Amino acid sequence: MTSSLSANSVDVLLFDIGRVVLDISFDKVMANWATHAGCAPADLARRFIVDDSFKHHEIGRIDDAAFFANLRGTLGVGLTDAQFLEGWNAIFTGEMPGIAAMLAAAGQRLPLYAFSNTNPAHIAYFSREYAEVLSHFRTVFLSSTIGFRKPDAEAFDHVVREIGVPASRILFFDDSAANIEGARARGLHAVHVTSMDDVAKALTALGISASGI
Repeated sequence: MTSSLSANSVDVLLFDIGRVVLDISFDKVMANWATHAGCAPADLARRFIVDDSFKHHEIGRIDDAAFFANLRGTLGVGLTDAQFLEGWNAIFTGEMPGIAAMLAAAGQRLPLYAFSNTNPAHIAYFSREYAEVLSHFRTVFLSSTIGFRKPDAEAFDHVVREIGVPASRILFFDDSAANIEGARARGLHAVHVTSMDDVAKALTALGISASGI
């Protein structure tokens, strides 16, 4: 992918948040909930599924309370909303290594935007806890706010329209292969992020360098 990039090949950089800007761990979610429920994390992990409730939470059709109510049934645990929220937010474990320097350098050359599949509970948490690194973005597009989630075509089309440049002039970074395919199908350049080296190499191809990468 980076072989097709050059200093003037794109006008905008668009970043996923989870595992691109902020590191996440579902294991920490399961461990937290398991402690409250008095069971093994593996038991909860086996029962946790990305079902309609999960997707509806991510596009704003249901609120946190409704999502947690569904989890009580699918996971078979009697946690309170507060306990579910505590574990749900434990997913965030810090910034991805080197990302702050990369964003700072990239932002001096190109406008930066973010696009995340996420929900109201997580938005409230990361907007507060990671405000500094997220301040590099002109706009953060959030699935539960815009009503569309990746990798659906409508989601990418909405974001492209809002940014206001052709899809072919946007470079998108995401850790999900499905989201990368969805972006490319709508005409965006896209880099599949399997490590932070993938981000660094793409920025280098664009003529952007940051200390420490």
